[in-house]
Amino acid sequence: MVTMQTADNALKSYYLDAVSEALDMKTNPLFAQIKKSTADVLGKDVRKLVRYGVNGGIGAGTETGSLPTAGGNNYVQFVSTLKNLYGTIEISDKAIRASASNEGAFVNLLNDEMSALVRSSSFNFGRMLYGDGSGKLCSVASVGSNNAITMDSVTAVAEGMIVDFFTADGALITGVTGRVVTAVDRENKIVTVSGTTISSSTVAAGSYITLQHSKDCEITGLGALFSDSGTLYGVDREEHPWMKPYSRGDVGNIDDSVIQLAIDKIEENSGSKVNFIVCSWGVKRALAAYFNQYKTYTPSMEIQGGYKALSFGGIPVVADRFCPEGTMYLLNTDDFCLHQLCDWQWLEDEDGKILRQVAGKPVYTATLVKYAELICTRPYGQGVLTGIDEG
Repeated sequence: MVTMQTADNALKSYYLDAVSEALDMKTNPLFAQIKKSTADVLGKDVRKLVRYGVNGGIGAGTETGSLPTAGGNNYVQFVSTLKNLYGTIEISDKAIRASASNEGAFVNLLNDEMSALVRSSSFNFGRMLYGDGSGKLCSVASVGSNNAITMDSVTAVAEGMIVDFFTADGALITGVTGRVVTAVDRENKIVTVSGTTISSSTVAAGSYITLQHSKDCEITGLGALFSDSGTLYGVDREEHPWMKPYSRGDVGNIDDSVIQLAIDKIEENSGSKVNFIVCSWGVKRALAAYFNQYKTYTPSMEIQGGYKALSFGGIPVVADRFCPEGTMYLLNTDDFCLHQLCDWQWLEDEDGKILRQVAGKPVYTATLVKYAELICTRPYGQGVLTGIDEG
């Protein structure tokens, strides 16, 4: 006999570990390479003491001359707030009662809900990895009829998302919040949302959308790391040039010499070793076409998480749907860490219950949560190539 108690026990004892592993290892190839740790988490913040430069107490001299003056290490503290990452499942009371006498049917019900949770969570966490923490999904180009809105990109948008609209300067547009994405025309970059009619006077060109309640609440991804100015983890990049990664734009045609030059510059300037390359699908096609042009065999390799990758001098090259067009990131994943208060956990009420009834509705929900932030301890050990002609 299936009861709410047995359902709670199943979510705690069986599904939690499976879902945690899926989200940590199957979100995308890059996320699978990044270590997770509870170190350096203090209260609601991540506080990471980072050493840069070299110790000054080194020198050469004569046999009877003075010894080098002692010099300490150079340190700076990275500080960033832990981000609250949530995933929610919803099961109707009717569905629970219909499968109460059939354990197999109830297991199938839970399996379907958990599969949907992993799928949607992987989509959003994978997207955040390439974002700048602002939560911005895409910008409005124009507003058409029947709430069909042309965007600058629809890569980070999917049907079923619940989104909020903001002006170009980041002000919430009242009356245009909590809209459900009902359709995505990827060929024409058109997103259709639910609700009352949206006019171009209400949502002007340049406005943008975020996932519901998520503005400025997402993890600090590659978009922030490779930003041109401002602060990163509370440190001014103008005062600390080593906080700025290697960057080259307007690359045009991609070839092995362009990639090797970038790798050499990164390693020469920082001492870091590039061990992972991620690019857009179009860049990957262009790179493959380059090697095919010269009848060069491009070996493949398997990396952590069970993913297949091309190999560039022993460095895996993978494509990711959320990597910006015409872009290739050259990274040392050893410099990245997802600092977390704990691994994925279910939110529990005071009685230890996971499944809770939604007030006024015949529906039960359960929420998965992780408090975490992504930190890169050596920004200048990373690089990016942009403006690559795609294949």
